[in-house]
Amino acid sequence: MSDHQSDNTAQAVNLDKLAQRLDDAVLALEESRPFARVGKLPRVFDLARRILMQPEGCAVIEEQAERLEKAGVFEGTDWAEPAILLPSLTTQSLQSPNADTVIVEALSELRLLAVARGAYIHPSVSAEQAHHYLTQVLAINLGLLFGMAGEAEREQGRLALVSQHIVQHVARHIGYEYVIDSLVEEIWRILQQRPIQVGDVRKMITQIAICRAEPGADLGSAGRGADRLISSLYGPTRGSSEDPGTVIYQQRLDSMDGQALQSEATGFARSMHDTGLVSPYHATFVRHILQEQDNLLSEALGLSSTGRDCLLCYRELVHALVTEGIFPETAQGLYGMALMLERGILYQPPVAPALWRQVRLNLCHQARERLQLANGYEPQAGAWLIQGVLSMLGQPLGVGQGNNPTCQSARALSMWAYNDPDYLLQMVAWAARDNEIIMHFEGEPVSSAHSLGGVASEVTFDLDPVSLVVVPHLDRIYAEMGRMCIGREGDPHRWVNPEFHGWSAGRGFAINVDVATGNLHDLEGFIRHFYASYHPYYNGNQPLIHPQPAGIAVTDRAARFIGWHAITILRVALDPEGEMRAYFYNPNNDSGQSWGDDVQVSTEGCGERFGEASLPFEQFASRLYIFHFDPLERGELADVGTDELQRVTARVYRSWGQNRVPAGELQARPPESEG
Repeated sequence: MSDHQSDNTAQAVNLDKLAQRLDDAVLALEESRPFARVGKLPRVFDLARRILMQPEGCAVIEEQAERLEKAGVFEGTDWAEPAILLPSLTTQSLQSPNADTVIVEALSELRLLAVARGAYIHPSVSAEQAHHYLTQVLAINLGLLFGMAGEAEREQGRLALVSQHIVQHVARHIGYEYVIDSLVEEIWRILQQRPIQVGDVRKMITQIAICRAEPGADLGSAGRGADRLISSLYGPTRGSSEDPGTVIYQQRLDSMDGQALQSEATGFARSMHDTGLVSPYHATFVRHILQEQDNLLSEALGLSSTGRDCLLCYRELVHALVTEGIFPETAQGLYGMALMLERGILYQPPVAPALWRQVRLNLCHQARERLQLANGYEPQAGAWLIQGVLSMLGQPLGVGQGNNPTCQSARALSMWAYNDPDYLLQMVAWAARDNEIIMHFEGEPVSSAHSLGGVASEVTFDLDPVSLVVVPHLDRIYAEMGRMCIGREGDPHRWVNPEFHGWSAGRGFAINVDVATGNLHDLEGFIRHFYASYHPYYNGNQPLIHPQPAGIAVTDRAARFIGWHAITILRVALDPEGEMRAYFYNPNNDSGQSWGDDVQVSTEGCGERFGEASLPFEQFASRLYIFHFDPLERGELADVGTDELQRVTARVYRSWGQNRVPAGELQARPPESEG
């Protein structure tokens, strides 16, 4: 028996035991008197939570749905009358940090799924009503279908698994066809941000393809935008159009003439740059032409004259990277390679030698094991790491933190890939080969091997290959640097950020929160200083030279404070409509978020480049709480107009600053509504 089979068997046994214990707990609830039921519920909820964290747990609870309701789990709650439930409120419940709220919502969804499937004849909700309700729940919670974790999910910790399992279970049984239009729109929205990690997107596209292929499925006009997505993975060219499999496709390549190969190369490049997705057939094609017709490589990668020149200069290196790192399983690295060549970073003297080192790098046992656990054993772990390196160098703004509280480490990787690629490659070599990274904090060495621990108790596997290997080390170093600041007055980011991210991070530091009390501090001065440092109209029209670390107060759709979050300010510029916007990188996997109070983060249509998020400058300023600057270029505090200053401060007071006003300043609060 393999280890994988052993794990599955152990999980099944564990699930059976939990199911039996839940059965006993529900029986105790059924037999108790009404006034005593409240005392029996915590055990039921705890067992339900543990079951729902298991991959097959939803099915177990669904079977018990009718019994659970009749035993009284919804009694006295908002979920007692399913006929009046609102789908729009499910997001807030599923993302709640309160375990009981999440569990009751989960039990309610599974109750309605049992009704929709005809297993439970409910007195107040028909199967059709339950089905309609659940399709709306799916459409509203598409992020959970993708496994996309935001700040709310990270605040939940492992509890977020329950929400994801519930939504994914409902989708499997209700059917993707009912939300296919919303699903396609969501996929395109995510792809527009060009993330490195596209595994969940690929799964969703596969589900749509399966759904469309079902003989009895009548989708009508639904999913009209799905064709390009499906073909990008399963048939981007004439030779692969009916998804023949890579073995048969290789046989077809062997018999193609020059013109047919040229057509295939063009088709692959067009599809790749259109969607940001790479088909496994593309990797098969590139490996084929490398042997005898590598003149087609620039066509297959869709390179401009800049990229072609770089390819010609570093032909042997590119060949080695393809040979060692590009296989059908790691095909996504081709998109990273194309963008890396277009960036021209190989012309920086250290980068090409560092990539040659990467090609030949011997991985330590720990790095190899993490890569294999996340991606499998074929191809070998080194190939996955090469693919990750190519993707990160080509898409520095596509780095995501996964479901981990490691935004600082993800931001650092992105900044180095964007601004200091040879330093990034050095970090990868240390972590992957030596299983140790040593950085310095004010001259003192800080080793990842000797740190007491990181911000994250464990780093999950939902990361790109580079992050998988490097982030555990960076996280421990970042936490250790924070510990070295204990006893200093003020926020430790003042000292940690420049040491952690490198020389290009400004040594000047501004914060609008008093660390000791959590209250707002000199908000007006902070805003004026930010305008003077970053706004072109107030800083002498000086563009931002190096990306700068910054901190934002993340708020939800209702503008309620969720937590502090690390981002990178990339540039400030006029958008196509002539509005001044701040463009920034957010490691939060999906930057297109609503932060409440009409603050809707944009990822396309307002002058954003791939991977950038943006907000109008004053809206961005209203969510900022930390920024860095060059203390030698500070200049005078900006003479910001009273109306604009008041609009920014009013947004702060209406959102995350609502409960952070010092007692002595209550009279100084601006009006609640904008002028």
